[in-house]
Amino acid sequence: MGTPSFAVPSLEALIRAGHRILLVVTQPDRPAGRGKQVQAPPVKVAAQAHGLPIMQPGRLRREPEAIARIAELRPDLLCVVAFGQLLPQEVLDIPARGSLNVHGSLLPAYRGAGPIQWALIKGEQQTGVTTMLMDAGMDTGAMLLAEPMAIAPGDTSASLSDRMAERGADLLVKTIDAWLADKIVPRPQPSEGVSVAPLLRKSDGILDWRQPAAAIHDRIRGLTPWPGAQTTLAGAPLKILASRLGPGQAGSSPGTILALGPEGWLVQTGEGTLWLATVQVPGRRPQDAAEAAKGLRTLGPGTVLG
Repeated sequence: MGTPSFAVPSLEALIRAGHRILLVVTQPDRPAGRGKQVQAPPVKVAAQAHGLPIMQPGRLRREPEAIARIAELRPDLLCVVAFGQLLPQEVLDIPARGSLNVHGSLLPAYRGAGPIQWALIKGEQQTGVTTMLMDAGMDTGAMLLAEPMAIAPGDTSASLSDRMAERGADLLVKTIDAWLADKIVPRPQPSEGVSVAPLLRKSDGILDWRQPAAAIHDRIRGLTPWPGAQTTLAGAPLKILASRLGPGQAGSSPGTILALGPEGWLVQTGEGTLWLATVQVPGRRPQDAAEAAKGLRTLGPGTVLG
């Protein structure tokens, strides 16, 4: 059970390991992209490539016929990776050996739908993947195995997600081997260190230049590629896709462009400065900020963003 590209390596790893996949359950096809054309989720595309049976319930807990189909298969395990729906207890109770989940954090930190993005936004230097036995709560089940991972200074949510997806796939196969051999004792999650990582909204992308430069830089990393960090330039939306920390305080109002140069646009923040390295203005593709500045005649030192 999985939906986005993060779940595809886990499906592929299960197939390589020789496990028999009785059914792939994923979200329905939905409109996506600028043209809003209906697209199949990445897990469905991968399942079709392997000729696997697929089911796409709109809301599993409201579709008894879908639950009945899973039950009829009498699976040993449910493997859940970024499926995108909370599973009712009646589904979790179906498999003989339980329902296993791959989560993109070191639990109990960052429970929820956006653990990778929020770890970056919060400026973490380490994260990891955890496998757990699922219960009806939001990522509250007993832990099985966990592996830490370093967050690189240049990571965005896209690059970190790609690495964690591969690590999670390997950990899932290790977990299944050990779990079926009765070599793992589930560990309840501790009450200390609990944090949540809610689903990101578009409004989370709006930058507040009054924040410190480091916090803004980390937010840009966590929001790339979606929903994207945003500000305004002369009242028009401006996306920021890459940045780096600049020199110390200059004394101007937050959001003021201090200089333009080969490194991009130097912007004053509430604490320190920030170089904007890659930007996207409406109607254009993402550009090197220094190149984009050539086509923006009103842009210069003293221009205020936001």
